[in-house]
Amino acid sequence: MNLVPRKYYLDDLFDNFLSVPEESNMKCDIYEKGGNYHIEMDVPGFNKQDINIECDKGYLTITAEKKEEKNDSDEEKRYIRRERTYGKYQREFYLGDVEADKVKAEFKEGTLKITVPKKTEVETKKVIEID
Repeated sequence: MNLVPRKYYLDDLFDNFLSVPEESNMKCDIYEKGGNYHIEMDVPGFNKQDINIECDKGYLTITAEKKEEKNDSDEEKRYIRRERTYGKYQREFYLGDVEADKVKAEFKEGTLKITVPKKTEVETKKVIEID
Protein backbone atom coordinates (compact mmCIF):
# COMPACT_ATOMS: atom_id res chain seq x y z
CA MET A 1 0.00 0.00 0.00
CA ASN A 2 1.39 3.37 -1.02
CA LEU A 3 0.26 6.46 0.91
CA VAL A 4 1.95 8.94 -1.43
CA PRO A 5 -0.31 9.86 -4.38
CA ARG A 6 1.06 9.05 -7.84
CA LYS A 7 1.61 12.65 -8.97
CA TYR A 8 2.55 13.90 -5.53
CA TYR A 9 5.46 16.15 -6.52
CA LEU A 10 3.69 17.79 -9.45
CA ASP A 11 0.57 18.31 -7.36
CA ASP A 12 2.59 20.23 -4.78
CA LEU A 13 4.08 22.41 -7.49
CA PHE A 14 0.66 23.31 -8.87
CA ASP A 15 -0.89 23.68 -5.40
CA ASN A 16 1.68 26.31 -4.50
CA PHE A 17 1.51 28.02 -7.90
CA LEU A 18 -2.29 28.15 -8.13
CA SER A 19 -3.17 29.21 -4.61
CA VAL A 20 -6.85 29.50 -3.77
CA PRO A 21 -8.19 32.52 -1.86
CA GLU A 22 -9.14 31.76 1.74
CA GLU A 23 -12.72 32.90 1.23
CA SER A 24 -13.25 29.94 -1.07
CA ASN A 25 -13.21 27.81 2.09
CA MET A 26 -16.50 29.47 3.06
CA LYS A 27 -18.68 29.15 -0.02
CA CYS A 28 -22.14 30.64 0.24
CA ASP A 29 -25.43 31.35 -1.48
CA ILE A 30 -27.23 34.63 -0.87
CA TYR A 31 -30.82 35.19 -1.86
CA GLU A 32 -33.76 37.42 -1.07
CA LYS A 33 -37.11 35.96 -0.05
CA GLY A 34 -40.06 37.18 1.97
CA GLY A 35 -38.58 40.55 2.92
CA ASN A 36 -35.39 38.91 4.21
CA TYR A 37 -31.90 38.26 2.98
CA HIS A 38 -30.83 34.64 3.38
CA ILE A 39 -27.23 33.47 3.50
CA GLU A 40 -26.40 29.78 3.43
CA MET A 41 -22.71 29.12 3.97
CA ASP A 42 -20.71 25.91 4.02
CA VAL A 43 -18.34 25.74 6.98
CA PRO A 44 -17.46 22.05 7.21
CA GLY A 45 -15.22 20.90 10.02
CA PHE A 46 -16.16 23.78 12.31
CA ASN A 47 -18.21 23.72 15.50
CA LYS A 48 -20.81 26.30 16.41
CA GLN A 49 -18.41 27.75 18.99
CA ASP A 50 -15.79 28.38 16.26
CA ILE A 51 -18.08 30.78 14.35
CA ASN A 52 -18.73 34.45 15.08
CA ILE A 53 -21.30 36.64 13.29
CA GLU A 54 -21.41 40.43 13.60
CA CYS A 55 -23.64 43.03 11.98
CA ASP A 56 -22.40 46.61 12.06
CA LYS A 57 -23.30 49.61 9.89
CA GLY A 58 -24.82 47.45 7.19
CA TYR A 59 -21.90 45.02 7.05
CA LEU A 60 -22.38 41.39 8.01
CA THR A 61 -19.10 39.76 9.02
CA ILE A 62 -18.78 36.01 9.45
CA THR A 63 -15.59 34.69 11.02
CA ALA A 64 -14.67 31.06 11.60
CA GLU A 65 -11.49 30.06 13.39
CA LYS A 66 -10.09 26.59 13.80
CA LYS A 67 -7.03 26.14 15.98
CA GLU A 68 -4.68 23.23 15.58
CA GLU A 69 -4.60 21.09 18.67
CA LYS A 70 -1.16 19.70 19.40
CA ASN A 71 -0.29 17.05 21.90
CA ASP A 72 2.81 15.03 22.80
CA SER A 73 2.04 12.23 20.34
CA ASP A 74 2.18 14.74 17.44
CA GLU A 75 5.96 14.96 17.76
CA GLU A 76 6.19 11.34 16.63
CA LYS A 77 4.15 11.98 13.48
CA ARG A 78 5.96 12.44 10.19
CA TYR A 79 3.38 13.81 7.77
CA ILE A 80 3.56 12.78 4.14
CA ARG A 81 0.88 15.24 3.08
CA ARG A 82 -1.23 17.78 4.98
CA GLU A 83 -4.28 19.25 3.27
CA ARG A 84 -6.45 20.16 6.21
CA THR A 85 -5.90 23.77 7.13
CA TYR A 86 -6.22 25.63 10.38
CA GLY A 87 -6.57 29.32 10.94
CA LYS A 88 -9.04 32.15 10.68
CA TYR A 89 -11.43 32.59 7.78
CA GLN A 90 -13.62 35.63 7.25
CA ARG A 91 -16.28 36.79 4.82
CA GLU A 92 -17.87 40.22 4.86
CA PHE A 93 -20.99 41.32 3.01
CA TYR A 94 -22.54 44.74 2.65
CA LEU A 95 -26.29 44.38 3.06
CA GLY A 96 -27.20 48.04 3.48
CA ASP A 97 -29.70 49.24 6.03
CA VAL A 98 -30.93 46.12 7.84
CA GLU A 99 -32.51 45.38 11.20
CA ALA A 100 -29.39 44.10 12.97
CA ASP A 101 -31.20 43.23 16.21
CA LYS A 102 -33.44 40.76 14.35
CA VAL A 103 -30.72 38.77 12.57
CA LYS A 104 -31.06 35.03 13.21
CA ALA A 105 -28.52 32.27 12.63
CA GLU A 106 -28.72 28.49 12.64
CA PHE A 107 -25.86 26.00 12.33
CA LYS A 108 -26.53 22.40 11.41
CA GLU A 109 -24.37 19.69 9.81
CA GLY A 110 -21.67 22.07 8.57
CA THR A 111 -24.08 24.61 7.06
CA LEU A 112 -24.63 28.05 8.54
CA LYS A 113 -27.98 29.67 7.71
CA ILE A 114 -28.42 33.36 8.44
CA THR A 115 -31.64 35.31 8.02
CA VAL A 116 -31.35 39.09 7.88
CA PRO A 117 -34.61 41.07 7.86
CA LYS A 118 -34.57 44.00 5.48
CA LYS A 119 -35.46 47.27 7.08
CA THR A 120 -38.85 48.48 5.97
CA GLU A 121 -38.34 51.64 4.01
CA VAL A 122 -40.32 54.66 5.04
CA GLU A 123 -41.06 56.98 2.20
CA THR A 124 -39.48 60.32 2.95
CA LYS A 125 -40.25 61.94 -0.35
CA LYS A 126 -43.11 64.42 -0.36
CA VAL A 127 -44.48 66.20 -3.36
CA ILE A 128 -45.38 69.79 -2.58
CA GLU A 129 -48.08 71.40 -4.64
CA ILE A 130 -47.62 74.99 -5.77
CA ASP A 131 -50.42 77.48 -4.98
